[in-house]
Amino acid sequence: MSRFWSAVTHSLTPYVPGEQPKLANLVKLNTNENPYPPSPKVIAALAETADARLRLYPDPTSQSLREAIAGFHGFVPEQVFVGNGSDEVLAHAFLGLLKHDAPILFPDITYSFYPVYCGLYQIAYREVPLAEDFSIRVEDYLSTPKGGIIFPNPNAPTGMTLPVAEVERLVAGNPQVVVVIDEAYVDFCGATALPLIARYPNLLVVRTLSKAHSLAGLRVGYALGHPDLIEGLNRVKDSFNSYPLDRFAQAGAIACMQDRPYFEQTCAKVAASRERLTAGLQALGFAVLPSGANFVFARHPAHAGVDLAAALRSRSIIVRHFKHPVRISPFLRITVGTDAECAALLAALTVICG
Repeated sequence: MSRFWSAVTHSLTPYVPGEQPKLANLVKLNTNENPYPPSPKVIAALAETADARLRLYPDPTSQSLREAIAGFHGFVPEQVFVGNGSDEVLAHAFLGLLKHDAPILFPDITYSFYPVYCGLYQIAYREVPLAEDFSIRVEDYLSTPKGGIIFPNPNAPTGMTLPVAEVERLVAGNPQVVVVIDEAYVDFCGATALPLIARYPNLLVVRTLSKAHSLAGLRVGYALGHPDLIEGLNRVKDSFNSYPLDRFAQAGAIACMQDRPYFEQTCAKVAASRERLTAGLQALGFAVLPSGANFVFARHPAHAGVDLAAALRSRSIIVRHFKHPVRISPFLRITVGTDAECAALLAALTVICG
């Protein structure tokens, strides 16, 4: 460790992203990317953007993109914040909306970037245990003092979805703090909290174009909420980086917002493949948690998760295994790929599980 690091830098435990391996004949099912390409309108928009205007800075307010997102969801631009991937949007939410005197709450099994943000911004937090069946219990978030609440819905890495009625009960029961719902995967199940924003000024919903819209390579995320929350995020953004989205990102994101039919077709294809994959895994003896995401969380009673992941890797099939918390170490998180990729996975598991 460098003696020139700050005390905060010494204390950090950075997030470890999913592996991006270079293996021959790779079946990549470890980072929840969409198996289908983005809308053809996106490709056309990116080609049109590669011109002399690249010498100029992009619009720092991303006004056209915010208008497109607002129109897609039935909001107004003043309710939309955009950033360089939903991770940046979340980071600004942690600093701008969740950093208070009391600790924030999130599940003990959830997106592992949350405690990293807390370490970076020196935010106290408390992990709330999931129920035995890995569901979120709203009651656990209602009585204790807190500085804010955040969780993904569907949750990650479990894929389980909290019904919208329960989300509302949680938000309504915490009017004194901001509740952030991280909806990175919600388009694969439809259980969005967006309609609640009109009634609850303390609700912020964070979205990404990386999953359902097949734009992980462009790095575009956004949040929707009351204009007061959006203004707070903009104050943080403009104190950090006024130009988080380049011209390509803005052009591609606008184009994908303008092709709802393609988006809906892709989501439906992934959801259908998810059900077939779940059935195939269950036929091999796996227990699979109910998933509303573009991945499944599964364990086999006779094989350790780490061993299954290693055996699949030897066959150039990559899935995600988490050693911690210990409670989920038997599981594999498996991205829903194309039907051909899912078939290759199931064929390999048939041999491995014997």
